[in-house]
Amino acid sequence: MIDLAGKTAVVFGLANKRSIAWGIAQKLHEAGATLAICYQNERMKLEAEGLIADLPGASGFQCDVSNDQEIDTVFAAIKEKYGKIAILVHAVAFAPANELRGDFLNTTRDGFRIAMDVSVYSLVAVSRAAAPLMTEGGSIMTLSFYAAEKVVPHYNVMALAKSALESAVRYLAFSLGDKNIRVNAISAGPIKTLAARGVGDLGDMMRAHAERAPLHRNVDQLEVGGAALFLASDLSSAITGEIMYVDCGYNVMGF
Repeated sequence: MIDLAGKTAVVFGLANKRSIAWGIAQKLHEAGATLAICYQNERMKLEAEGLIADLPGASGFQCDVSNDQEIDTVFAAIKEKYGKIAILVHAVAFAPANELRGDFLNTTRDGFRIAMDVSVYSLVAVSRAAAPLMTEGGSIMTLSFYAAEKVVPHYNVMALAKSALESAVRYLAFSLGDKNIRVNAISAGPIKTLAARGVGDLGDMMRAHAERAPLHRNVDQLEVGGAALFLASDLSSAITGEIMYVDCGYNVMGF
């Protein structure tokens, strides 16, 4: 059994009970980690804090990862409360809804900028803020998707963001390796999260995954949480810069 007692984990991206961040938070909590869970804004505060209350000892923090000042503020609060951290979970991605439907050729400059800023640069920003608190090393993880390497219709500009995110994982792994901080990504199969519902034909995508994956089903949040628990633990102490697929095997299929 993995034991994370005495370790503090910061989890970004909690929106509601369907969030992958929620599945990860539950698994880390079960293993004994102390949780600092971050939600985006006042609108999401009520639901997020209702969930956080179900995890005794967890605390909630508001932070919009597209705002450097808010990142600085939240990590100052985390440092004051916990002193140091061991785990950072970046479960954040966003592109304007109109960018996730129709033809990729019609991607707008503003939509491209927003997708890259919120979905990719934010990992760099929160990692930079977290690193000084990882005084004994640690594990940073983010969430990718198979569209980073193969065309998934309607995923559009978010696919480019995921490709950039996976590259950022490798560069951060190199940058932070001498501090004994590992950086990895989990490439999860499609899950009906709040963010995913904006993708055109999500239902068709999920049916196709279930039909073609070797396990003939879709993945759920708690299974992604299990993979995150492994990456958070010392069992993954020599793993960094990697993309771990948690998609019921869909990525291994040729057709």
